[in-house]
Amino acid sequence: MSLLRLACFSVLAFASLATAYSPSNNRWNKHRLGKMVARQATTSTSASASTTSLVADSACTHGPTSRACWSNGFSIATDFDLKFPDTGRTRSYNFELTNATCNPDGNGDQPCYLINNQYPGPTVFADWGDTITINVKNSLQDNGTSIHWHGIRQYNSFGEDGVNGITECALAPGDSRSYTFKATQFGTSWYHSHYSSQYGSGVIGPIVINGPASANYDVDLGPLTINEWYYATAEQIQEAALVNAQSQGPAPPADNILLNGTNGGSGGNYHQVTLTPGKKHRLRLINTSVDNYFRVKLDGHAFTVMTADFIPIEPIPGTDWLLIAIGQRYDVVFTANQTAGTYWFRAESASDCVSLANGHGRALFTYSGETVNAPTDSNETPPTDGCLEVNTIPYWDQSVDQDTFSSQVKTLGTDFSEGVTAEGENLLLWSLNITC
Repeated sequence: MSLLRLACFSVLAFASLATAYSPSNNRWNKHRLGKMVARQATTSTSASASTTSLVADSACTHGPTSRACWSNGFSIATDFDLKFPDTGRTRSYNFELTNATCNPDGNGDQPCYLINNQYPGPTVFADWGDTITINVKNSLQDNGTSIHWHGIRQYNSFGEDGVNGITECALAPGDSRSYTFKATQFGTSWYHSHYSSQYGSGVIGPIVINGPASANYDVDLGPLTINEWYYATAEQIQEAALVNAQSQGPAPPADNILLNGTNGGSGGNYHQVTLTPGKKHRLRLINTSVDNYFRVKLDGHAFTVMTADFIPIEPIPGTDWLLIAIGQRYDVVFTANQTAGTYWFRAESASDCVSLANGHGRALFTYSGETVNAPTDSNETPPTDGCLEVNTIPYWDQSVDQDTFSSQVKTLGTDFSEGVTAEGENLLLWSLNITC
């Protein structure tokens, strides 16, 4: 299994979207929205009014008990591939990539690449309908780069996708460019370098686009990135992966698992989160790894899964261990209703998904007012189920012309192969339709 098997375009929820168009539902599930808003509305008046409308009305305001609502006629039932707001607002960010040293888990300094000297990089925040502009300067010494905004539709802005060799040339050292695109979707994602294996050495960061949600919550805890960490450089690991591929072996195992860029198990610091007793918390889980699926859980607190990638779904309560594939995102809600104290958040490499990582991903979730005190770790073994993902149902139905797709579908072979650069260096190539 290659180190470079990142799923750059996650299709988790779309497999369930192929529902036939029906004039009776007019592309919207009226009853689902009505029940959702009625369940979440703050007053009986807003609940009554919203049950007869396909969109949130003026009496339905986005808040802790009415997350299905948004504003100006937009709600959780809005198919954002057909309709999205325009706030007229631009969110601007400045990124500078530099060579640095990293020591995320206390093992010792090693070469890495960072954005604004941070790992992970700065979170990009926006509201649904905002325009986002990110000014990127490549100050790396010997590397080109490009930044891909993972999962962003890039509607009318495909040149901003940030995939070098496809939509742009890589930025040479010293070069700069601005990426500008509209936040037509809402939810959680991430960005990463798309240049060779570079993002495995630190060029990653979260994206949060605020919008409606299919489950209520009081507190948004923000993003939690989950990824493996190697003590060798990404270039060394890529070379080792090529050697292993030649011998039909797996990619080298990672040396540790990081949560928001850190892990205290080897002498570093645990990522810490504060919980408000009695409140519902939203947590945005992002697998930013290069070669590992993970199973995650928060001891004593079951998750309700409400979003898969950028797709709002019918909430799935009672989720214990949750499998997250490479590049995938799940937004979950849980209630801080246990005995006040500190609880382990766990991330374990999913061996049944041919994932290999030493160490254990750990973070500390502590109730406010309590001293952070790491409890005894049970080192609970996660389940193995053959790498089956949670079964999701999109919150709104979207028609797909299945007849047209069936007439055009083709089978393309994929393979890993060995290549050589102009300088005679070995490369690992991913071949599509037996060409590369």
